[in-house]
Amino acid sequence: MSKSKILLQLDPDPQPSVFDSVVAVDAGVNQLFRHGGVSAAQVRALVHGAIFTRGPEDLKATAIFVGGSDVKASEALFDEVRQTFFGPMRVSAMLDPNGSNTTAAAAVLAAAKHCELRGKTTLVLGGTGPVGNRAARLLAREGATVRVGSRDLRKAEAVCRSIEQRATDAVISPIATNSAGELRAALEGVAVVIAAGAAGVTLLPADVLRGCQSLAVAIDLNAVPPLGIEGVDVMDKAKQRDRLICYGALGVGGTKMKIHKAAIQRMFETNGLVLDAEEIYEIGKLL
Repeated sequence: MSKSKILLQLDPDPQPSVFDSVVAVDAGVNQLFRHGGVSAAQVRALVHGAIFTRGPEDLKATAIFVGGSDVKASEALFDEVRQTFFGPMRVSAMLDPNGSNTTAAAAVLAAAKHCELRGKTTLVLGGTGPVGNRAARLLAREGATVRVGSRDLRKAEAVCRSIEQRATDAVISPIATNSAGELRAALEGVAVVIAAGAAGVTLLPADVLRGCQSLAVAIDLNAVPPLGIEGVDVMDKAKQRDRLICYGALGVGGTKMKIHKAAIQRMFETNGLVLDAEEIYEIGKLL
């Protein structure tokens, strides 16, 4: 008799994400155990409760999802989850705090539909945030030359170092984007720009955008007015605007949702998956 699909949802926030819970149910999870306010010290007991109640042959019917709005806290929980597994006593686990991994994957996949990324120069605005950081990671993975744009150059430098530690062949550099002049310099020779900054902050004004003749694809992941890239509409999905292919946050959102659901479903095929940005991106490629 097949076991019910159980998803253990761990969230450092006081209340676990309703959004993540709804996606899990829509992805076919039978039983959802939601835990909010989880600290790293509590993870071991929760994971043991999930893995010791079923034999190794049935553990593929159990999985763990780590979400939350505090990305660093979520990453700490995920690291603890992975360290708790041993031998065959493990289940598949996925990290997607604030939707950062699935959103970044959807954005890079959107760009790849219209532009061969390998060897192309790309710019991630708001590149030090959770989505921007991951988008930069995935672009570098695809062989693009990546510029991590930020108003705080030290933060951009730290992001570049962290990505270089993951992939020593990454071609990545920090770049300041504090003024129109700095933005124009950052955009020089760029084929793809992804804006992943804070909600309601314009990172790329229309007059600067129009001046970048090399640009082919513009993706804005901010859904709250004013938008991150002026002139890109939140509903744009492969929308041709002058010479540009444009995507807005909701235009990318459909793909993000498909990736999220597919990743949840994939976890119940085996008990050995560990899904971070790169693994989630590979799942998105198959959709």
